Amino acid sequence: MDRPVVEVFHYKDKEHSSNLLLQLNRLRLDNILTDVWLCSDNTEIPCHRNVLVSSSPYFRAMFCNNFMEKHQAKIDLKGVTSAILSSIIDYVYTGLISISMDIVLPLMQASSMLQYARLFEACSGFLQKQLSPDNCLSMIRLSDIMNCNSLRVKAKEMAMKSFSDVSASEDLCDLSLPEIMGYLEDDSLCAEEEQVFETLVAWIHHDPLSRRGAISDLFKKVRLRYIHPTYLFQFIANDPLIQSSTLCTELIESVRRLMFSVNTKYIEDTVVGFKPLWVAPRRYTCHDMLVVVGGRKNNEQTSREALVFDEKSQKWQWLAKLPVRLYKSSYVALHSVLYVIGGLTTNTKCSKVSTDVYTLSLKTNQWRTAESMLQPRFAHQSVSYLHFIFVLGGLGPDRRLTNSVERYNSMFNQWECMAPMPEAVLHPAVAATNQRIYMFGGEDAMQNPVRIIQVYHIARNMWSKMENRTVKNVSAPAVVLDEKIYIIGGYTRRMIAYDTKANRFIKCANLKERRMHHSATVLNNKLYVTGGRFVNGHDVIEDSDSFESYDFKTDTWTSKGSLPYKLFDHGSLTLTCISQTWAKS
Repeated sequence: MDRPVVEVFHYKDKEHSSNLLLQLNRLRLDNILTDVWLCSDNTEIPCHRNVLVSSSPYFRAMFCNNFMEKHQAKIDLKGVTSAILSSIIDYVYTGLISISMDIVLPLMQASSMLQYARLFEACSGFLQKQLSPDNCLSMIRLSDIMNCNSLRVKAKEMAMKSFSDVSASEDLCDLSLPEIMGYLEDDSLCAEEEQVFETLVAWIHHDPLSRRGAISDLFKKVRLRYIHPTYLFQFIANDPLIQSSTLCTELIESVRRLMFSVNTKYIEDTVVGFKPLWVAPRRYTCHDMLVVVGGRKNNEQTSREALVFDEKSQKWQWLAKLPVRLYKSSYVALHSVLYVIGGLTTNTKCSKVSTDVYTLSLKTNQWRTAESMLQPRFAHQSVSYLHFIFVLGGLGPDRRLTNSVERYNSMFNQWECMAPMPEAVLHPAVAATNQRIYMFGGEDAMQNPVRIIQVYHIARNMWSKMENRTVKNVSAPAVVLDEKIYIIGGYTRRMIAYDTKANRFIKCANLKERRMHHSATVLNNKLYVTGGRFVNGHDVIEDSDSFESYDFKTDTWTSKGSLPYKLFDHGSLTLTCISQTWAKS
């Protein structure tokens, strides 16, 4: 018979190391085989040299090299209290230690000196759990003193994320000029530019005699392009600190001239050194969010709902409701504020064509009223460009089609009449780019499609129009993407891109159905289309809850799920925000 195969059994005693440590600790406590005493504050702690050498590079260097301590029975450890030393030795023999706020700093210092790296990081981890906006700047200073990079990273991260709270702390005013500059110029700072300005002013006012001269250097760190013009020209420009600096006033004046010129090429000829400041990107803590507002919900009634799409969770969240129900308002975003303009009020006994303007900021998630339009209108179009909002056409109180145009100037918070459109049209596709507003198609008062492109030159306040047989859209949105204007549907499946420089149309991938009364916006360099109405295979018009995106690089459409309800004649916009305050409301 064959002999049985001899198996090799590899045994590992999982409790061996812990039992060995336990026995060593008992020997220490009974003072058996101990060969060295660590001394502090007239206290002597018996230990085993081999255990100390095995646990720390500090003791390995002390006892394994030709230092005099190698031959000494008693080692005096200066700078470490007996209580801390005793806790560390207990940790060496048991792996256990209790860390509290009372002892964490001396324990951290001692573990650093005696080179117990894991104990040092345990102290750092304990301090990281105590971090708050009130103490994170102090923790950064502590991390520098302790040379603790892990604590510094976490404390700095909190300071950047909670800068609104941190900026109100006294610790911020104690920062040095290089330190405050480091915060204000950092792309990861979670703060609006208005907050950045207020922070630097508070820092200077803490010690005006020695800090006043730093105003121009600090002011360069404020990204003026992303500050609301009203705040910039009415508040910042009149601040005594800013007025005391020639460079600061020149920078503000450059922004003013740039906005008045309505000409982005003006940057090339402006104040030396201004262009890099103007083209500085948004801080990457700013997130663009897709917001859907108003419209006709489930074909039942005009909706007061406002929704925001959370890309991380891929879910819709509810914002504050519009104060009133408005039928066929226009919707536009300017300076990260959502504007709902005009419309027909439907929640009153007597419906009324409105001049009202309502605004919503993601920062506050509260609706406010803004300066009213000059003329009441509904079923009109709105578009923003630089610091302006243009309102075009629509229907007046007499339900007649108008060609009137008015403009809102956010610098002065006022409306003004502009040159009227050459031809009054309803439901055209509208977009603004390169100092011009382009209005494609629409329908006339007899509901006949209009095959024209109307172009408004913003700086000259002049209109021109040209016939184009390619244009045949009604109730289609238009967006600017990749330096082209995309016209999406409009009682058709067709999407076309208009190249304004070459004055030609480019055919793009078709929609799945004939689509109208939908809305579109651009988010992170992709086109998003929400809701609307479509013509099904039986030529019946249905409401839609679809949510789709288009990638111009691949010329492809992708479904993004659906809206919480069917919706048309609504607004779909992109707003920039820093913190998700609506989630708390």
